[in-house]
Amino acid sequence: MKEIQFRDAIRDAMSEEMRRDKNVFLMGEEVAEYNGAYKASQGMLDEFGPERVYDTPISELGFAGLGVGAAMNGLRPIIEFMTFNFSLVAIDQIINSAAKMYSMSGGQYSVPIVFRGPTGNAGQLGATHSSNFENWFANTPGLKVVVPSNPYDAKGLLKASIRDNNPVIFMESELMYGDRGEVPEGEYLLPLGVADIKRKGKDVTIVSFGKIIKVAYEAAEVLAKEGIEVEIVDLRTVRPIDYDTVIQSVKKTNRCVIVEEANPLSSIATDLAFNIQRLAFDYLDAPILRVNSMDIPLSYAPTYIEATLPNAKRTIDAVKKVLYRD
Repeated sequence: MKEIQFRDAIRDAMSEEMRRDKNVFLMGEEVAEYNGAYKASQGMLDEFGPERVYDTPISELGFAGLGVGAAMNGLRPIIEFMTFNFSLVAIDQIINSAAKMYSMSGGQYSVPIVFRGPTGNAGQLGATHSSNFENWFANTPGLKVVVPSNPYDAKGLLKASIRDNNPVIFMESELMYGDRGEVPEGEYLLPLGVADIKRKGKDVTIVSFGKIIKVAYEAAEVLAKEGIEVEIVDLRTVRPIDYDTVIQSVKKTNRCVIVEEANPLSSIATDLAFNIQRLAFDYLDAPILRVNSMDIPLSYAPTYIEATLPNAKRTIDAVKKVLYRD
């Protein structure tokens, strides 16, 4: 094992796959000469050259479409968006081309492409750079949606995503690129669609994913000092969702709190709450509670950001509410 940053895990995954398969290449804004906006492609231009790591114009629709065409013709592109807020410019290529091509061609064309980059809040960047679109993409048949929470998961999941024959949305966080964690040296993959129990407990299940897992950990540490044992389920992928792992945890704890950064309407938490009560209603001893961002655009002011996003206090309050029903 070695301790590396999240950005290094991303780079290692891409580099290893490019060494293994000459059909894998990376393109996006500033991925080559600048080594990536967040330095996730540091040194890759030097190793692989400008034919496999290259900068694009500021034209997400154009280079996303180029990637879809390349994938249909046997290559395996990795498309980096500087932020998934910019992916809206390319939404037609992602939703109407990449996601639907296999079905509409009767299985004649696969689209093995990875669209990756940061999602959600990243500090004081304003509302147009702070949105969460996980639920948008997860609502699209034909896509797989991956949201890792740590360097170990990021590398294993990204390698699996690059090898997948379906289009994959791989969502990171600007606030996580400097996070450090232990990662195995050498080859390993993590299967898509399999959740992970990050912390075992018996009193309440917290379900979350991505950087909000850190909020769940913070809340669990505080609650542990009060004798409340929280089990944390990290979804890792939000399409498909591993309901087997979620339901088994809820059957053990009999209570569930879902913590998610996105706004509450039609969120991943909405689908989770519905399916947990559908599949485990007889095991629930309290209503399922959700902790989402407030239903407003994210402000620039740091005090508003803190008040808007899910945090440990709101999570702790939700856990105690499902425990004590007050």
